[in-house]
Amino acid sequence: MQNYEEYLRFQHNSAVFYFFCIIFAAQMKKTIYDKYDKQKIGGLPRVLFEGRIVVILTEAEARKAVDYLLAQPILGVDTETRPSFTKGRLNKVALLQVSSHEVCFLFRLNQLGISPSVKRLLEDTTVPKIGLSWHDDLMMLHKAGDFQPGSFIDLQHHVREIGVEDLSLQKLYANFFGQRISKRERLTNWEADILKEKQKQYAATDAWACIMLYEELMRLEQTGDYELIKTTDDVQADTVA
Repeated sequence: MQNYEEYLRFQHNSAVFYFFCIIFAAQMKKTIYDKYDKQKIGGLPRVLFEGRIVVILTEAEARKAVDYLLAQPILGVDTETRPSFTKGRLNKVALLQVSSHEVCFLFRLNQLGISPSVKRLLEDTTVPKIGLSWHDDLMMLHKAGDFQPGSFIDLQHHVREIGVEDLSLQKLYANFFGQRISKRERLTNWEADILKEKQKQYAATDAWACIMLYEELMRLEQTGDYELIKTTDDVQADTVA
């Protein structure tokens, strides 16, 4: 009889433990929003790329950088253009930033142009390159030189698959990671003779963040480990930045 009572007690405790495991797992699901409130971003901790940043000025440097990049499993990409404050005038793309998990290369296209190595990178079909609103970036890059686009993935297409309507990198990163990407350097002079450290950090963070978002998005799609919260229509409209 004592053994039977111990068995029942064990079964009861196991059931209770299993129940609480289910509750805990449900509580651990990531909460994401279809529209993230931009007003909340300012209070989030800032995130920065903490890896190595390398500025590329010559074709010789570009060749070595591209050799490294095309040996990586995944890349994040973005571009920067010197802002124009004259109506109807649009400057050419000045910077192409391409990041792995550990290293980000800043190709100064205003000096380098679409060199043979840069073209090889842009036309590569073996390594997935993750960007945001990348169609617009490709249009700007085509104005700098001729190339056939290789393997690129636009985050904006994929976030919609799980019900997220945000378009900007800043809002997406805040939504998925609860961290803030600063946009203070966006309207600075990207054609300056020497880029400031803050510009380099900004550019690298944007490219690297694309990798982080894509990998997290793939994880959530595969596991279903998230809860999508529908917000009201009064959340601020999104813009691409």
